[in-house]
Amino acid sequence: MLVLSSPSGAGKSTISKALLKSDADLTMSVSATTRPMRPGEVEGQDYYFIDQDTFEKMIQADEFLEHATVFENSYGTPKGPVEATLREGRDVLFDVDWQGTQELERNARNDLVSIFILPPSIEELERRLHGRAQDSEEVVRKRMSKATSEMSHWNEYDYIIVNEDVDISVARVEAILTAERLKRTRQSGMVDFVRAMGVSQ
Repeated sequence: MLVLSSPSGAGKSTISKALLKSDADLTMSVSATTRPMRPGEVEGQDYYFIDQDTFEKMIQADEFLEHATVFENSYGTPKGPVEATLREGRDVLFDVDWQGTQELERNARNDLVSIFILPPSIEELERRLHGRAQDSEEVVRKRMSKATSEMSHWNEYDYIIVNEDVDISVARVEAILTAERLKRTRQSGMVDFVRAMGVSQ
């Protein structure tokens, strides 16, 4: 399981889309949210859009791997689809904040790789948020205020990438993913493979 976190506007979504396009063994975890659907979003592809009452019932039923409240909206990762994907032998990409990452680490630390994406500067982060033109000035101010708090958790992640150039950042995440997949502990059939060559442990 691969986690990408960053403050809004640091490039996390752009990097995620590039990874999913280039890696057939990687699939995006789809979160449930209580926030309204934005233009162009697709139910079940971008998010599962549900009301607050349904969200609370899912919490009570322990149906989330992680959940958190962000900007007065609730977000959570349903367990079922993630577990089904992992059983198929594919990796799951999570786009969650540091709170979600902490919960995922508590539930699955041995199979989790976390990466924090930093912007080149605070000024560039603000420029990107204004450039998206999808949020009001008030929301941009809130996101900038929250960014400092989010970035203070950078040292809780396995890897850190400063996103000055998207292509370079994507290549770095791909390199991390390749190395993590080659770890001895993640190659479940390696013991039998080595034994078949007459090598004892």
